[in-house]
Amino acid sequence: MRKRLWIATLLTAGLLGAMPAANAADIEVLMLNKGEKGGMVFQPDLIMAAPGDVITFVATDKGHNVESIDGMLPDGVEEFKSKMNKDYVLTVEKDGVYGVKCTPHYGMGMIALISVGEPTNIEAARAVKQKGKAKSRFQDIFAEYDAAK
Repeated sequence: MRKRLWIATLLTAGLLGAMPAANAADIEVLMLNKGEKGGMVFQPDLIMAAPGDVITFVATDKGHNVESIDGMLPDGVEEFKSKMNKDYVLTVEKDGVYGVKCTPHYGMGMIALISVGEPTNIEAARAVKQKGKAKSRFQDIFAEYDAAK
């Protein structure tokens, strides 16, 4: 009887460990041609998350995707790139900031910043050189981030 109880306990613990955290948030980010902050935007463009949260980038308007920005990911996080016109689900596990862009509209400023837990790589992310309108949009987003902290 003890052996069965011990095995059942191990199986239950293993199954529970494989399940997503009950308190993980589901966050939705829209990919838009026109949003609250102008044209070609992620809405929201500043996402505050916790480790384990799930962020779904919704292909609301056609012609968009989501891609990580070189130098704007926490250590150990692999680069990612979604397909055009497709929703993309990103589960954020590591603390830090994640910079993302829409590949075809990056120069037009279609970017976003995801902050997860402790901002372990914030200074490295701020130091990344941005192109076109992305540069001024990131300045605005980092100012919003600083005000929120």
